Amino acid sequence: MKLTVIELAKKSDVAPHIIRYYARTGLLHPMSDTENGYRLFAEEDVTRVRFIRRAQRLGFKLKEIAQIFDESRRKKSACPIVREIIQRRVKENKDKLNKLGRLQGRMEKALVQWKSMPDGVPDGNSVCHLIESVIEAEKSA
Repeated sequence: MKLTVIELAKKSDVAPHIIRYYARTGLLHPMSDTENGYRLFAEEDVTRVRFIRRAQRLGFKLKEIAQIFDESRRKKSACPIVREIIQRRVKENKDKLNKLGRLQGRMEKALVQWKSMPDGVPDGNSVCHLIESVIEAEKSA
C-alpha cells in the first residue's frame, strides 16, 4: 500500500512537515507518482518514522539516525554505534549539567548579595552596579 505525506503523517502521529523534512534529509525515500506528482511512501515507512522519533527522544541527532539506518541497510548491527553515541551523549549531558549547576550557584549567590544593595542609576562609568558587583566579587575571590 502506498501512502501520501498526509497519510504517513497520520499513521506515524507526526505533522506532515516532519515527513517532508525527513524525505528532504534522506531519512525517508518516497517513491514518485508520475500522474499527480505526489510523493508516495511505503507502509514500512510508518515503522521507520516511529523509529526516528524514538531515537530522537533518546537524544540521537538525525545525522546519527541516518548512520544507524546505513548500518542496518548494510546488514550490520548498529548496536555498537548506538551504545557509543549514547555513552558520549551521557558524558556530554553530565558536563552540561555540571556547568549549569555552577551557573545556578553563581546566580543564587548574586541574588543573596543583591538583596542588600540599592538600585543604582548609570553614571557613565557604571551600567548596572548589580552585575558589576558580581564581576568585582569574582575577581577578588
